Amino acid sequence: MGTFTNGQIAIAYDDHNPEGAEPPLVLVHGHPFDRSMWAPQVRHVARDGRRVIVPDLRGYGQSGVVPGKTPLRTFAQDIAELLDHLGVAEIVLGGLSMGGQIVMEFHRLFPDRLRGLVLADTAPQAETDEGRRVRNAMADRLLREGMGGYADEVLAKMVAPANIRRFPAVAEHVLAMMRATSPVGAAAALRGRAERPDYVASLSRVRVPTLIVVGGDDEFTPIDDARLMHRLIPGSTLAVIEGAAHMPNLERPAEFNEALSRFLTPSAQ
Repeated sequence: MGTFTNGQIAIAYDDHNPEGAEPPLVLVHGHPFDRSMWAPQVRHVARDGRRVIVPDLRGYGQSGVVPGKTPLRTFAQDIAELLDHLGVAEIVLGGLSMGGQIVMEFHRLFPDRLRGLVLADTAPQAETDEGRRVRNAMADRLLREGMGGYADEVLAKMVAPANIRRFPAVAEHVLAMMRATSPVGAAAALRGRAERPDYVASLSRVRVPTLIVVGGDDEFTPIDDARLMHRLIPGSTLAVIEGAAHMPNLERPAEFNEALSRFLTPSAQ
C-alpha cells in the first residue's frame, strides 16, 4: 500500500504491476465501499500484464476523513493529484456507481488525460429535488446512527438475493466494507452527490473507447441508465451482466472480467 498526502488528506492506494503495460487502468470504488471491491479485477488485469492503480477515496477505506461535504469535483481532483504524484500522464479510468460519476467528473475536468472509460452501474443525470432531500436525510441518519442499519437494509440491493445465498463470502465482503466505512466520510460524499451536475451533455463529447457495464437486476442504476449512456457516447460498448445486481464485478467476476479484457485488449476478440 502507498499513501499520498494531498493537502491535509492522506489518500491510500495500491499500485499493482507498476512496470506493466501502459496506460494504467485506474479503478474508482463506489459508496460506501473501499478499494478492496476491485480485488477480482486487479488480479485479472494485472495478470494480463497491465498496471492497475486503485485508490481509497477520501472518507473511505484507509484514506483520511473530512467532515462536511465532498463534491464529485474534489474526488476527481484527488485522482488527478495522485496521478501527478505517480508520474502518470494518461489512464484508462473506470468506476462503479458513485465511482462512475467521479469518472464522468474526471472526464469533464481532465479529458486529455483519458485513453478509455469504464462506467459500471452508474447514471449521468443530475440529482432530482427528491434525490437531494433523500441523500441529505441519509447523511443525517448515518451521522446519528452509524453505518450498521443502513448496510443491513441495502445489502439485498447491492448484491442480488440469490447471490447472497449462493455466494455468502461475496455478501460478507460487501457488508463488511459498508459497515467499516466512516459515517462522517459517507455523509460528506452523500451531501456532495446531492449537488452533482448533469453529465448528459459532457458524455456526448467523449472521444475515447468506453465500456458500459450494468447488472441485469440492478435497482439503483437500472439498465435504462446504461442504455442512455450507450446512446450518448459514440462507439461505446454495452455489457449487461445477467444474474447480478449493483455489484456485478463481485457477483459475477468472470463475466465482468471477460468484458473488461475484451475492452482493454480488442485485438484478442
